[in-house]
Amino acid sequence: MPEKKYNVLFLCTGNSARSILGEALMNKLGRERFYAYSAGSHPKGEVHPLALEALRALNIPTQGLRSKGWEEFVQPDAPRMDFVFTVCDRAAAEPCPVWPGQPATAHWGIPDPAAVTGSIEQQQRAFLDTLHILDNRIRLLLALRIEGLDRLRLKHALDAIGKSTPEQTP
Repeated sequence: MPEKKYNVLFLCTGNSARSILGEALMNKLGRERFYAYSAGSHPKGEVHPLALEALRALNIPTQGLRSKGWEEFVQPDAPRMDFVFTVCDRAAAEPCPVWPGQPATAHWGIPDPAAVTGSIEQQQRAFLDTLHILDNRIRLLLALRIEGLDRLRLKHALDAIGKSTPEQTP
């Protein structure tokens, strides 16, 4: 019997950088068990060019990525989410829609790489650092035996993953 495929939604305010990076990375790393989406509470309408550059530098597919609002995912015909992760503090503090199916949620806050000023190299490094943090957290999620966890243990595990840093990876 095939394993259940889980839907994951990464949320941020602008849906141009962190949530987009989470979507693309999860779709590459978790393609056997997960399908990822991203959205924003106030989408910018375009993906940040340095986010696309960082993904391409690591051979992560970028086709189909677009900045979109979270209202797409509360429509009757929207995919039902199993997990919803906020990756910016502003989105975590905003009132979120009621997600059909009551997905597991957690805050995986990451500093905004698009807010970094300085040289182009410093800005590029910020996007790669964000990808590194997301890579760590997604790999920890992929290592979980989700089916064996009750809702409370799953919530605890997801919250712990959201506080992890790449240096804490076993």
